[in-house]
Formats: sequence, structure tokens, C-alpha cells
Amino acid sequence: MTAEAVIQAWDVADPEAIHPLRRVSEDAYWESGRAQADMLATVIPDGAKVMDFGCGDGRVAIPMAIRGYEVTAADSSQNMLDRFDERIFQRDRITLVQASADGIAGHLGRRRMDAVYSLAVLIHHSYTDCLHIIERLRAATKLGGILVLDWPVSEAPEEADSWIGVTTWSPQQQADACARIGLEPVDSKLPWGVYRAVKAGG
Repeated sequence: MTAEAVIQAWDVADPEAIHPLRRVSEDAYWESGRAQADMLATVIPDGAKVMDFGCGDGRVAIPMAIRGYEVTAADSSQNMLDRFDERIFQRDRITLVQASADGIAGHLGRRRMDAVYSLAVLIHHSYTDCLHIIERLRAATKLGGILVLDWPVSEAPEEADSWIGVTTWSPQQQADACARIGLEPVDSKLPWGVYRAVKAGG
């Protein structure tokens, strides 16, 4: 799947198709976001400037702001950001940005984030598009900063063939990409990959 195809699909998707917990209840959906924010807080320093890339309707970004993080919430889908905007009450701690990975630099200018997280985004993209997105997320993160990426590995890697499919990487593919981009794996108990931003090739 190309990045454009994934973005278009998310932009028109029914909310119940986006996250399985929405079929259970709205309370379960939002509670899952609070639980994920709690997990992120175990690896991201208090009060950090963070970017939620692929923020959707704010399921994780809103509880991150409540925890005291300064959140830049970026998504390519204006429909998602409109849903998010209806829920924001801590406007001094959340900045909404409509941007693809390529648009992040234009928004940030010379500023860099202390941490960037991207959950349930990279898994839907092709190898090429995933690498491109991760390169842009790394560029948005200050040296020594933290990236939390839903970037799964498998002994039988394969590319997603639909907008809700999952692309998996071999451990070697991922290790090679990390070295090239400038990501140093960090041990954690999180269900996602945690990385420190380092100099590329270092």
C-alpha cells in the first residue's frame, strides 16, 4: 500500500472500522488510549515536548497532554483532526497539525522534539514508505531523544496488501534500517520498539 492510499482510506473510514475497541464501547476505546499513554510515560521524560504522528482523533495524545506533556498532534487526515478538535480542552498543551511525514519539517522549522511516537501507522505501509516516514520522524527528533515506533518484526516478514493489513520486517531488515537512519534500540517492556536518536551510521 502506498502512503497516499492509506491516508485516503483512513480519511473516509467509519470510526468503528479504525479501532476494534470501538465495537466494544467508546469508554473502552478511550481507556485504551489512557493505558497507552501510561506505557509511553515509562520511557518519555516528564514534561517532554512530544509528537504523536498519526494522532487520529486524539485517543493517546489527549491523555499525554493531561499527563503534562507538550503535544504536537500530527495527522494527514483532516477528518480525524476535526474529530480531535471537538475533544480538546487543554489547548495550551496540544497543537494540531495536518501533515504527512514530509510536512513535519515545514511545521517544526528548526525545533526538534524530545520524543516522537507513532502507533498503528507504520504497520500499514510498504517497506519503502515506512522507511521514508521513519526517516522524517527521526529528523524531527533531537539527538538523544526517544522514538516509540509500532514497527513489528517477524521471522516471515511480509508487506501489507490492504489499508488495514500489517507489514512486518525481518530482524536484519530492521537492524540495517536503524543503523542507516540513526536509531539505537532501547530495552523496554513496551509492546512497541523504543529507540534513541543517534547519528546515522553510528
